[in-house]
Amino acid sequence: MSLASENTVAVIGAGPAGLMAAEVLSDAGTRVTVYDAMPSAGRKFLMAGRGGLNLTHSEPLEAFLNRYREARRPLQAAITAFPPDSLRQWSDALGQPTFVGSSGRVFPVSFKASPLLRAWLRRLAARDVTLALRHRWLGWDDVGRPLFQSAEGARVIDARATVLALGGASWPRLGSDGGWVEILAASGVAISPLRPANCGFAVGWTNIFRDRFEGAPLKGVTLSFGPRTAKGDVVVTHPGLEGGAIYALSAELRDAIENFGEATLQVALRPDLATADLAARLAAPRGKQSFSNFLRKAAQLAPAAIGLLHEAAAGKKLAVSSLAPEVLAELINAVPIRLTGVAPLARAISSAGGISFDELDADFMLRRLPGVFAAGEMLDWEAPTGGYLLQASFATGAAAGQGALKWLHQS
Repeated sequence: MSLASENTVAVIGAGPAGLMAAEVLSDAGTRVTVYDAMPSAGRKFLMAGRGGLNLTHSEPLEAFLNRYREARRPLQAAITAFPPDSLRQWSDALGQPTFVGSSGRVFPVSFKASPLLRAWLRRLAARDVTLALRHRWLGWDDVGRPLFQSAEGARVIDARATVLALGGASWPRLGSDGGWVEILAASGVAISPLRPANCGFAVGWTNIFRDRFEGAPLKGVTLSFGPRTAKGDVVVTHPGLEGGAIYALSAELRDAIENFGEATLQVALRPDLATADLAARLAAPRGKQSFSNFLRKAAQLAPAAIGLLHEAAAGKKLAVSSLAPEVLAELINAVPIRLTGVAPLARAISSAGGISFDELDADFMLRRLPGVFAAGEMLDWEAPTGGYLLQASFATGAAAGQGALKWLHQS
């Protein structure tokens, strides 16, 4: 076993939270090494940018903070100290200016993650931040030093402080595999079980519907579950449903399925039309048109939406064509879909659960492990897509870096 030369701070995890902690520390002149099990840094960050890197959101800070629900209180100080405007300024300073999209989401003008990550890594290297890749964290040795498995074998690191930023457990092939849970639990750290967040759900589609509409989008729909609603798009998948609108309700749907074994989602296919207006259109003479063609023209429904109506009616042993206009109009804007399962954690966009905030002090230091700080998705919070996930990762990384600086100055 080799003993590495002394590092002032070891940052474990080369995602947004870890790299931001390293930046805060190096800005203050602290010597930092960032360790990561993968062959390159920021793999999940790059995946997040494949469809356009949604860095943050432009809505007012009060509304922004409410997106974190139960975790608002423990996250508020970190996000207020490094809010969306600061993240945008940071990106601009790296040569990646941002813009606000029509939905209020914030993107780099390049729309990509790779130019931003490359510029960031160059700046960190210029500040003497060392990147040690293919180093899997194994915990601590007998005297509390970080222990790693590297290509050269086991390595022990001397560090005055450690920042853990190992992510959750979604998309484990990109590096966030939740392997840290057992290590911290063995030290007595309370950890809420890691669960899928911003995920898809299973639906018992008939073979006819699945075979015809797998991959088809349902655009501009409004989904409802209890008092919560979300407007956007969803996609019919082989197991069920995916997409931004259902991700926004995923926490409530997941909890209901865990507690009761199922959840019934209501889908409004024409949320822009009042039931009475829709019924009036459906009361028009059909003539010689097929019923599907009539629905396509009268209600402006896409084939997948019409198929969904038939699927829902068949579940009630009804024929859509036999329904009165008023009843059909109500069904179009309240199609019930029975969800029977949650997509696997490995396929979720993010994960819920993690280190309880009760285990952390105000500086994001683990109370049971003095000098060890934690940040990012390994903490017990979840948020919808729309820039909230990355914002909290950056902000808690900055907060943990500041906490480590404070610890260094006091110890």
